[in-house]
Amino acid sequence: MSLVSGPGRAQSAGSGLPTALQLVVEKHVQYIQNLDNRKDELEYWLTEHLRLNGIYWGLTALHLLRSPDALPRQETIAFVLSCQHEHGGFGAAPGHDAHMLYTVSAVQILVMVDALDDLDNYGRQGRNGVGGYISKLQNDDGSFAGDEWGETDTRFLFGALNALSLLRLLSLVDVPKAVAHVQACLNFDGGYGVSPGAESHAGQVYVCVGALAIAGQLDLVDKDRLGGWLSERQLDDGGLNGRPEKLQDACYSWWVGSSLAMIDKIHWIDKDTLAKFILRCQDIELGGVADRPGDMVDVFHTVFAIAGLSLTGYPDLEPVDPV
Repeated sequence: MSLVSGPGRAQSAGSGLPTALQLVVEKHVQYIQNLDNRKDELEYWLTEHLRLNGIYWGLTALHLLRSPDALPRQETIAFVLSCQHEHGGFGAAPGHDAHMLYTVSAVQILVMVDALDDLDNYGRQGRNGVGGYISKLQNDDGSFAGDEWGETDTRFLFGALNALSLLRLLSLVDVPKAVAHVQACLNFDGGYGVSPGAESHAGQVYVCVGALAIAGQLDLVDKDRLGGWLSERQLDDGGLNGRPEKLQDACYSWWVGSSLAMIDKIHWIDKDTLAKFILRCQDIELGGVADRPGDMVDVFHTVFAIAGLSLTGYPDLEPVDPV
């Protein structure tokens, strides 16, 4: 699955879009299906370090578009398993170092295609090996490293809880310590940062609130304060940004929208204007979604824009779990 941007571009504000914007479902399905057919392009190989994530993004988008079988299942499973290391973790592609983020994507893909039995039968150490790899990355303060080199980030903590919950192995880690670390990343504005003392950011809010949801500890969230900060991320054109004074970006339709949904405050933003912004970010001729109108499309923004659109209640999309 390539992460090559383009070849299309989102429609610009002055491109004569129809008044009644609609999601071009078939175009988006074809766009994702064609991503792996661009191996003669340099950018395909320059993005190999995100290959496994790209498959997860594309497959998730297809599920939301109600086309879950649009990618070949057996080839998908075989590629995922080829990325696994002896210790149970996964790299971005064969020969790449293992990392928490790639391991999480691997687990999510295998769950989506109902292939955990394949992991047990043909993987290295099965699901218990994956759980063991993840659990060894937890630090004494409850945080998680991304890999053996020790970088910590609340993204890694959420990913660990997410993957382990899908594997039914959450008991392998110290969840109360993980929750305590999340709370240490809480800021005065109700948001969360990448680490204690770091500024609030919508992406980090999503992973921290998601971790608390998995742990059954959403009662720790100051929902009104956080809901206020998140709702302020909506700009005049309906798009959402990740922090104050930044541009709107279609991917924040998910990071902000899902966070609001988890704390029952999604009605605090204008979902209709958000949906219109997302629809203006699509390439209506070749498929795919960009960060904002007029920019190049890519699979990352495609999945998170479509997921955000699902949160708005847009018709003919599969309902999405905000966690």
